[in-house]
Amino acid sequence: MSAPVLGLRENAAQLTLLVAINALVGGMVGQQQTVLPLLAESTFALTGYTYIFTYVAAFGITQAIANYFAGTFSDHYGRKPVLIAGWLFAIPVPIMLIVAPNWAWVVGANVLLDINQGLTWSTTVVMKIDLVDPDRRGLAMGLNEAAGYGPWPSAPCSPAP
Repeated sequence: MSAPVLGLRENAAQLTLLVAINALVGGMVGQQQTVLPLLAESTFALTGYTYIFTYVAAFGITQAIANYFAGTFSDHYGRKPVLIAGWLFAIPVPIMLIVAPNWAWVVGANVLLDINQGLTWSTTVVMKIDLVDPDRRGLAMGLNEAAGYGPWPSAPCSPAP
């Protein structure tokens, strides 16, 4: 069996797919950051501090755990199964937000979305590193970050007066 061919140009199709996946992850998180403050205030009458605390606490803890397991599971089970598992965690998020009877459901949806982001984002990062030579890893990571953060809203919008 021959050694894999590394490089941006040699793996352009795979890298493009991975960058597109990160754009989807960024879009999911961007939408959540836009919608949840409005939902917290208008539907559940939560203050900004309560929203921020529950969101940040759930995000930070879940993200750290998901990132750890993304690397561990990727080495043990392979990259693709971890990537698919990450997307499966995102499936119930929109429904949970739509039917949420209380803020705990919203926090639960946030946890699932954070698992999605931790598994998918981290796995695509590792996959990009696997595909390029050491001299181009910085560029591959830059493409990753640009796709995930670039075109998506990152700040909540204010409700109309």
